[in-house]
Amino acid sequence: MKTEHFTLSASADGLQLAAMLVLPEGGAAGEAGEAIDAGRAAAEPRAIVQFVHGMCEHKERYEDTMRFLAEHGYACVIHDHRGHGASVKHEKDLGFLYQGGWPAMVDDIRVVNSWIHQRFPGRKVILFGHSMGSMAVRSYVKRYDDSVDALVVCGTPADNPVKGMGKTLAWCIGRTCGWHYRSQLLQRLSLGAYNKPFETEGWPAAWVCSDPGTLKEYHADPLCQYVFTANGFYNLLGLMQDCYAKRGWQIARPALPVRFISGAEDPCRGSDAQFQQAVDRMRQVGYANVSAKRYPGMRHEILNETRRREVLDDLLRFFETICQPYA
Repeated sequence: MKTEHFTLSASADGLQLAAMLVLPEGGAAGEAGEAIDAGRAAAEPRAIVQFVHGMCEHKERYEDTMRFLAEHGYACVIHDHRGHGASVKHEKDLGFLYQGGWPAMVDDIRVVNSWIHQRFPGRKVILFGHSMGSMAVRSYVKRYDDSVDALVVCGTPADNPVKGMGKTLAWCIGRTCGWHYRSQLLQRLSLGAYNKPFETEGWPAAWVCSDPGTLKEYHADPLCQYVFTANGFYNLLGLMQDCYAKRGWQIARPALPVRFISGAEDPCRGSDAQFQQAVDRMRQVGYANVSAKRYPGMRHEILNETRRREVLDDLLRFFETICQPYA
């Protein structure tokens, strides 16, 4: 397998987006931005999986999953969200989405997606979003569903009925204390209840995953262990408003395959009923091919769970329905 690291310029403000590509063995690709010529088509990946990660994490946490998929013939691309990982101007900007906010975050997905289509013309693209990324990909598909061939919504946060009030509170805190201010109040209101079912395990964020190795790495990772800024929370809630809104969907592909997946013990999903509401919302806005699965015993990061292979095998089966094998 071949791994490449590169950067792309965000069209919203020129921010340098750090990105990573993992190619299957023998997969053909030119230099960044160079299309594959027809004579090398036989070595092309079966399809491209574009990953969009979650809040307070970074692209390297998906490398194991990307390598697994590459072993099965899929090229995988991921970028660090603005204000995450290496897509920052300064360390103090972790959790700060800059002036462009959530609309720029969605546009960043478009920048990466456009790069994918240029690099691998004619290949099918499967868009995969986790957690905050699961909201970002729905807001992206809301505008650009003709640029993807399938959508996977993983670990989606439940729609919060008081998100408007929370957004107002974040705005007030940002205006009063500065948009880089890290509010423990916003942190508690947004994430504080998630760990209550797992408090006896001793980890501050045991709700993330049941795998001890994953939890140890997660809690030791400075690119995961920080509090979102007021700017970050304000835009997180704005993104939630947008992706759950019934209005504004520009649907070009009503038959787009949409797959929701979640840990059955993930507190982020709210409840089984709220998870189903998220699934139903995609049907209500006009998508006819929507399916869902919950995994018993799994928490928020099902790609990192002890039984992750079950999830990965299911993803391979879903991908198989999207793209047929190439000769």
